[in-house]
Amino acid sequence: MSNDLVSVIMPVYNAEGWLPRAINSVLAQSHSRLELIAIDDGSSDRSPGMLDAYATFDARVRVLRQPRNGGVAAARNAGIAAARGDYVSFLDADDWWHPAKLEHQLAGMLASRALISYASYWRVAEDGRVLSKVTPPLQVNWQDMLASNFIGNLTGMYARSLGDVPFQRIGHEDYVFWLEQVRRAGKAVRVASPEPLAWYLVRERSLSANKLRAASWQWDIYRSVAKLGWMHSAYCMARYARHAVIKRRGTSV
Repeated sequence: MSNDLVSVIMPVYNAEGWLPRAINSVLAQSHSRLELIAIDDGSSDRSPGMLDAYATFDARVRVLRQPRNGGVAAARNAGIAAARGDYVSFLDADDWWHPAKLEHQLAGMLASRALISYASYWRVAEDGRVLSKVTPPLQVNWQDMLASNFIGNLTGMYARSLGDVPFQRIGHEDYVFWLEQVRRAGKAVRVASPEPLAWYLVRERSLSANKLRAASWQWDIYRSVAKLGWMHSAYCMARYARHAVIKRRGTSV
C-alpha cells in the first residue's frame, strides 16, 4: 500500500447540512495518510464551528479562513498553496467519497505511472435519488477533453510532481483547471474499480443546472482559453452538447 501523503482540498461555504457526510467520507478512507484542508469561505452558518470541532478531533484536518467570501476558485487556490501532500485531490462540501477511493487511485497511478487520475461517480438528487452513473473513458488526452470535462472534480487527483496550476475565476473553473493539467501531463487515466468511487450532489439551484449559461461558458473557454478558431470551436461545441446529454442519461461517456 502506498505511503504517499494526499492533500484533500475542500472549500466550505454555508454547508452545515452536508458537511459531516463529506468530511466523514474523507476521514474514513482506507488510505489514511492524508490531510484534509478545509477552507472556510466566509460562512455565516455553523460551518466554521463544525470545522473547528473536526480539527480538534482529528489532527489530519486543517482549517483555513478566507477573509471574505471570494468564491470556490480562490478557496481552492488557498488550499493548494497550503498543501503538503505528494498528491492533491478535491472534494466539495456537499459531495462524498467511497471509503476506498484514494487507495484505488494511488494504486492505479503508481502502476500506470500516470500523473492524473479520475473515476466513475454517481449523480444524486437532494432527496437521495440516483440520477445517473457517469463512466468516463479509460484514458483521455487534451484533444479528448475538448469534447467534455471527463474528469469529475470530486474524483480528480494529480501528482504534485506535475506542478500546481491555479483555478481561474471563470465559468466552468473545474474544467479549465483539468484541461490545463491534462495538457501538461499528456494524458489522464480512469481508476480501475468495479463501482463508482464518489457521489456528486445535483442541487436544484446549482449553477451547472443553467444549461444556457453553461453553454456560454463553454464557448468562451474554447475561444479565450483554448484559443480555438471559430470552426474548431463550433465542432467542439457540438461534441460538448452530445456528451452533456449522455452524462445526464447515465451511459458511458
